[in-house]
Amino acid sequence: MQKRPLLKALGSSLLLASTSTWLHAQTKPIRVGSTLSLTGPLAGTAVMHKIAGEIFIEQLNKRGGLLGRPVEWVVKDDQSKPDLARTLYEQLISGEKVDLLMGPYATANSLAAMGVAQRNGKVLITNSFGIPSLAKYDMHFPAYVMGIDPGTTVPNTLLDAIAASGAKPQSVAMVSSKFPSVVFLSVGAREVFKKRGLREALWLEWEFGNRDFGPIASRLKEANADVVWIGSIGAESLQLLEAMNKIDYKPKIHFHVYPTPGPLAQSPLAANALTLTTFEQHAPFTNNPAYAEAIKLYNERAAKANLPDTVFELQAANAFTGWQFLEAGVKGSGSLEDAKISAWLKKNRVDTIVGKVRFDGPNNYGDDLNRIKQLQGGKWVVIHPKDVALPGSKMNF
Repeated sequence: MQKRPLLKALGSSLLLASTSTWLHAQTKPIRVGSTLSLTGPLAGTAVMHKIAGEIFIEQLNKRGGLLGRPVEWVVKDDQSKPDLARTLYEQLISGEKVDLLMGPYATANSLAAMGVAQRNGKVLITNSFGIPSLAKYDMHFPAYVMGIDPGTTVPNTLLDAIAASGAKPQSVAMVSSKFPSVVFLSVGAREVFKKRGLREALWLEWEFGNRDFGPIASRLKEANADVVWIGSIGAESLQLLEAMNKIDYKPKIHFHVYPTPGPLAQSPLAANALTLTTFEQHAPFTNNPAYAEAIKLYNERAAKANLPDTVFELQAANAFTGWQFLEAGVKGSGSLEDAKISAWLKKNRVDTIVGKVRFDGPNNYGDDLNRIKQLQGGKWVVIHPKDVALPGSKMNF
């Protein structure tokens, strides 16, 4: 007679225990691991990715997270070093036991992370990978939507923008950092310029980390070309412009590959500089009200972080886009299994802040959504192509 109440009580205890375990599993955070260059020469740009990512995750969790669970971002500082990034991604997978990965900033670090992701069968979304031909891993998805051949499409887009302005340049001087993605684009541009009839007045490369731009500025002044292509990353553009200013030289048309936009925007030496973008904080990009709150938060937090430019633009947009890929892949597949997320992304387009993105091209690349922007009156303005240009804008000289 005493066994039945005991069994009943035991059954109730087991039910409560299993229910508690189930509830814990439903509320346990989904952990996403990544590195960012929070220190080192790439830190000035990586901080933009960090702010944008934090805002996205906050808003994602307000929407219910992923699969009914909150999302936690585990970020480690790779110090702008690819070898360290590789080690840290190994730690994130084997030590931290993260559920998913998000890529770092910059091509070299992304390539290091990609090898780790491939060995462990993990989806890797990168928000900055500038050499698509090297992205051989079939579960890698690029959030910087530059197409499979940016070495051809980017310089052609630049020349189309120049032609649309009415200018007819005859010569080009090309200087470039040896940073992998930068020199890749520069080499590709070199061939495009030749094919489109521009005389090459100068070709010069410098080691990444160089600080002495005086000799390079002198060579540019001597070349005196109609167009100057500056294969820069981070602070290099401003350093070169300062060196050119010391010898009273300012090119008429100067294009910069991957500069840190804030310092350029604050410098009068950078007036009329041209560069790439996928998003700028003006119409028609800002016409979608769904992103208004995220952009407002970014402006506020960038100001609080004392960033030289608080505008939501290319770097923030690339980071935001990468997180949109991850959300779409998990929700679309209904799973945290990397293979299922990858399969879903390959079969579907994703609506993002920079436009609708597809992954059905070589190496999971789709369209090149790079646009050309120019620094006008201390603000970056998209001038080409016209369908996304600031209404009424045109190229300044």
